[in-house]
Amino acid sequence: MKQTKMLIQTLREVPRDADVVSQQLMMRAGMIQKLAAGIYDYLPLALRSIRKFEQIVREELAKDGCQELLMPTVQPAELWQESKRWSFYGKELLRFKDRKEADFCLGPTHEEVITDIVRKNVRSYKQLPMNLFQIQTKFRDEIRPRFGLMRGREFIMKDAYSFHVDDADADKGYWEMFNAYKRIFSRLGVKFRPVEADSGAIGGSFTHEFHVLAGSGEDGILSCDACEYTSNVEKTEAPRVAAVDHGPALPLSRSHFRTPGITAMEEQARAFKDDTHDGLPLHQTSKVYWLTAEFPVEGDTVRKVAVACVLRGDHELNPVKVKNFLGAADLQPMADGEDFCGAAPGFLGPLPQEGTRHWALHQAPKDALVYLVDRSLEGAVNLTCGANITECHHFGFDPKRDLPGAKFLDLRLAQEGDLCPRCGKGHFQAFRGIEVGQVFKLGTKYSKSMNCVYVDEHGKENPMVM
Repeated sequence: MKQTKMLIQTLREVPRDADVVSQQLMMRAGMIQKLAAGIYDYLPLALRSIRKFEQIVREELAKDGCQELLMPTVQPAELWQESKRWSFYGKELLRFKDRKEADFCLGPTHEEVITDIVRKNVRSYKQLPMNLFQIQTKFRDEIRPRFGLMRGREFIMKDAYSFHVDDADADKGYWEMFNAYKRIFSRLGVKFRPVEADSGAIGGSFTHEFHVLAGSGEDGILSCDACEYTSNVEKTEAPRVAAVDHGPALPLSRSHFRTPGITAMEEQARAFKDDTHDGLPLHQTSKVYWLTAEFPVEGDTVRKVAVACVLRGDHELNPVKVKNFLGAADLQPMADGEDFCGAAPGFLGPLPQEGTRHWALHQAPKDALVYLVDRSLEGAVNLTCGANITECHHFGFDPKRDLPGAKFLDLRLAQEGDLCPRCGKGHFQAFRGIEVGQVFKLGTKYSKSMNCVYVDEHGKENPMVM
């Protein structure tokens, strides 16, 4: 084809809404153009590149006996209700009704559909293991689509699903796919790293993400400099930090100290002064994150529980750890924290108001309050905390004493320089990465709920392991 006939519209200037270099270059080169937030047209040059990527993927998966198929983008709600994900999956799942008022969704992933296919077509252990894959368009209604194709709402994805007779065979299949991904990214010539990760809404017992290392990556990665432990920061276990000795525990002073206009933790630490203190170290302060956890009940109804997460002033909350511990479908900052506590943001504290009852999670009714405390505060005394009075803080906070029944857990984000909890010798180094692949061991999460079974050599039905 003559160049004059090719659809290649280049741009002189960088588009205003192009966040990262990759997006800027692809738009200026006439490879992609934006149609809507997180949705792009793939023009001929981009499609040629995509087809080359797809060919590499197909060649490497063929080495492990994977079979290609194609599943519908539109999926009926009944399948998702069988797996219990219809009410559990967040707002990223785009739901709609057809003209007959039947519920459907645009597939963000295809675990339910592939499980339905296999349960209808595979019955004998002699047909297993089986590995099926597709390369197809997905849609996830991201709240903040950004970085061009890196965090879009509509995207092209290769997803593969394997079915096995037992855990041992599933483990073998897991590492076959793990190694296939390594071959794919090696052929692409990118600098990548597999990391331990959180399985999120897809579920499963363990998982690895594959990240291309890049300063523009939106994911944080921590890697031990002495052992092989590498993990997404959302998954990384934070090491236990011994409570800093602050002398004998003082009784909680309900008489607060004034902190007008002071909301930053560093300023709060410097502001505390009495006969023996002229400011405090940051680790002697505490802060609270007020969150709302949602739990599906029946249909589309949810039960909401208020959650107070208490951490040291120099630590940051890892919401993924909180969500996983609670088993919540969704976790969001409390929109009405000021009304709930009676103070402005920056002065909210963990100490319950008079008449507030602490509830164990399994007993918590709607709008109840659950306390979670980071384990770095176990044994800590004489901390500062918000007083739930605007422009005021307390001194003498002792989490174990003042929050009876609160659970001490690993709630914080691990950070660069932390001691590795796996080997106890090395320290974490930090990297940025772009997630380009993920391998899950799903177990029987879908096969049990959707009755995807095979008949073994003894004539007994067993759930397939994915």
